[in-house]
Amino acid sequence: METPAKSPDGSEKSPQCRELVTSDTGSTLCTSSRSESVWTSASRSRWDIYRKPVIVVAVGAAVFLVGVVITSLSCFLTNNKAYKMSGPAFLSLGLMLLVCGLVWIPIIRKKLKQRQKSQFLQSLKSFFFNR
Repeated sequence: METPAKSPDGSEKSPQCRELVTSDTGSTLCTSSRSESVWTSASRSRWDIYRKPVIVVAVGAAVFLVGVVITSLSCFLTNNKAYKMSGPAFLSLGLMLLVCGLVWIPIIRKKLKQRQKSQFLQSLKSFFFNR
């Protein structure tokens, strides 16, 4: 007597299912997608939401301050041209990162409000049409 084939998780398969090739492509695509947070309804903490822009703002402020220090050193040291060239570069890079991070925060807030409105409208829609 022939025993049915068992899958790796221990469940038995029918003879028709033996010929089918199992694929985990769907599950790996879903878990590796960038928009995974759209499909999950778990709420995230404020640190999880604002972590990246806060880090960009902090790094931008630090680089900007380094640029200020290097530029001020170039005023006092007249012999070194490296300070005169690298000071403005650090200033501009730090200012760019600082502004990008500060602009990123309102964009995230707007997206969160839109997502809350969308979830509210979806719940209203399901309430009225699923009766």
